[in-house]
Amino acid sequence: RSANVKDAFALQPDAHRKVRGQHLVLVDDVLTTGATLNECASVLFEAGARTMSYLTFGRARSGTSA
Repeated sequence: RSANVKDAFALQPDAHRKVRGQHLVLVDDVLTTGATLNECASVLFEAGARTMSYLTFGRARSGTSA
């Protein structure tokens, strides 16, 4: 899963100023491995986000994929 989302996300150039110094909340429907949240968080932290919280609505059971 990590390889599937590596470099899959980017911010629009004008979004960097809106992200810098902010506390952000990332929302994902189903948490499987956390790869999507981790990659998105990495992009946002690189853009200057101060802190991050995560919200998911469900979690895949071990041994399954969403």
